[in-house]
Amino acid sequence: MPVRAEHDRDALARLLRRDPVLHAYQLGDLDDFFWPYTSWFRRGDQVALLYHGADPPTLLAFAAPPDVADLAALLVDLAPLLPARLYAHLSPGLDAALAPWFRLDGGHAHRKMALTDPARLAGVAPVGVPLGAADLPQLHTLYAEAYPGNWFDPRMLDTGQYVGVRAGDALVAVAGVHVWSPAYRVAALGNVTTHPAARGRGLAAGVVAALCGRLRDSVDHVTLNVRADNTAAVRLYERLGFTPVADYGEYALTAR
Repeated sequence: MPVRAEHDRDALARLLRRDPVLHAYQLGDLDDFFWPYTSWFRRGDQVALLYHGADPPTLLAFAAPPDVADLAALLVDLAPLLPARLYAHLSPGLDAALAPWFRLDGGHAHRKMALTDPARLAGVAPVGVPLGAADLPQLHTLYAEAYPGNWFDPRMLDTGQYVGVRAGDALVAVAGVHVWSPAYRVAALGNVTTHPAARGRGLAAGVVAALCGRLRDSVDHVTLNVRADNTAAVRLYERLGFTPVADYGEYALTAR
């Protein structure tokens, strides 16, 4: 069964909803807000997404352990069609499927986490106010000083799901989303940071708690990705009610 492009959102949603936490990013990208920036590929019941909203594009390929071999077969068929440069988020074991065509650099271990115990949010005082397009210059400044190299698309502010804390005229803490889709009932937190001069005050926990409070009115699953070796962040999210649900690796791919 060869790989083929898939354009049927309902069919994709049906497949991805079998594990909405593992596939939260992909489900969110079915939303009208993200859909124009996506290309989807299917082989049987396995799905891979190439997201064009970043430069270079990002390949998302996730599977539960029993399905890794089937998804690897999809990637083997897909590899000759992929761009010469891209990022990839891959479930463990899938990197080998792309290795004959690409040099894979990085391979940093990451965890997917999901909000499974929202009652813990009540133990953290929410802080921050919603941010919008007018806050973009201050947000760029904060990311340059506190989170250089993060992936942030200014369009994300249009979701209305960014919360920030100010000190004077400057933003000193922020929590936002990479994905938010009321239609598919999923959200993925992202671009969470605190200015170095303001750390240690609980602001990160406060803005994440505030954002989760907003998101839970519109989605069933609140998720996030975090580097496995970022112990402080993992502990923070666990304190707020998140638990690890899957491991994956992030790679930079360059065609051989």
